[in-house]
Amino acid sequence: MGNKILDTKNFIGTLSLSKIFNAKKVLISFYLAKWLKKPIQWGVPISISIEPTTSCNLRCPECPSGLRNFTRPTGMLQQNFFEKTIDEIYRHTAYLIFYFQGEPYLNPKFLEMVKYASDKKIYTATSTNAHYLNNENAKKTIESGLKRLIISIDGTTQKTYEQYRIGGDLSKVIEGTKNIIHWKNELKSSTPHIVFQYLVVKPNQHQIEDAKKLAKDLGVNEIKFKTAQIYEYENGSDLIPTIESYSRYKKNKEGTFEIKNKLLNHCWRLWHSTVITWDGLIVPCCFDKDAKHQLGDLKEESFKTIWHNDKYNNFRSSLLRSRAEIDICKNCTEGTKVWN
Repeated sequence: MGNKILDTKNFIGTLSLSKIFNAKKVLISFYLAKWLKKPIQWGVPISISIEPTTSCNLRCPECPSGLRNFTRPTGMLQQNFFEKTIDEIYRHTAYLIFYFQGEPYLNPKFLEMVKYASDKKIYTATSTNAHYLNNENAKKTIESGLKRLIISIDGTTQKTYEQYRIGGDLSKVIEGTKNIIHWKNELKSSTPHIVFQYLVVKPNQHQIEDAKKLAKDLGVNEIKFKTAQIYEYENGSDLIPTIESYSRYKKNKEGTFEIKNKLLNHCWRLWHSTVITWDGLIVPCCFDKDAKHQLGDLKEESFKTIWHNDKYNNFRSSLLRSRAEIDICKNCTEGTKVWN
């Protein structure tokens, strides 16, 4: 509990009156839009995800980066473009996630960009497979001011881990975690808050308790268990867990599978957050992995202009009218994380 309180304090420490006022505007406009069924949008996003790269060293079976099957261009986020974007949004943005697709540490300027955002008093977070957390990168990570580091673990033995993290080496994940903890202690830093993220699939569900013990033994601040998105889930999959509480799917009377959570005609994500691809495209959320729903291009327009443009408002309108008709919403995880 103490770790979570410290993390909360670190987040509060990045807030300002302008960020708090913006968050209130966003929240009020969301509820008004929800009640009136109109795309009312005040303020700008509280949280932004930005993509350091689409490249990845692993080949995870339910990930476009892993499958190498993107229909959009692959590439690296450029530092000058990133800094220009941050300069436009930092006064109101409270939370910046350096992740969409790919492995962030493959971008050679990644930690320099983290430091730039951290110096602007933004709470920064990233998600990594931890294969590049060598001694040097671990030290630089602490020095960058990164506030939250999510490490994908997904198994406590190599045999189990590699069934989903194809091409991965669990010993590197553990070594990288130890490097981060070493430098965090060495530099007497309260950040980053280190989170083990365990994507629960059928091959690794038997190691959930082992994962909790591993996290505790290593000194990780927190462990979270996440339900897995399966693209072709209707006829079942070898990845769908048999432990119902860790699956987002259930078997219906016909013997096929369906999503458990109801698809309501509203979504907080479309009001409080957005996603920026490595090449500057604005897409609605992290489920639009191929950037099919492009709402604007930061190379051509300012962020504020895009956030309030007709494309964005039309997308919000369609969501308020019938979310089930939007392709990226049909397999949505909203509300299906398991917290431990």
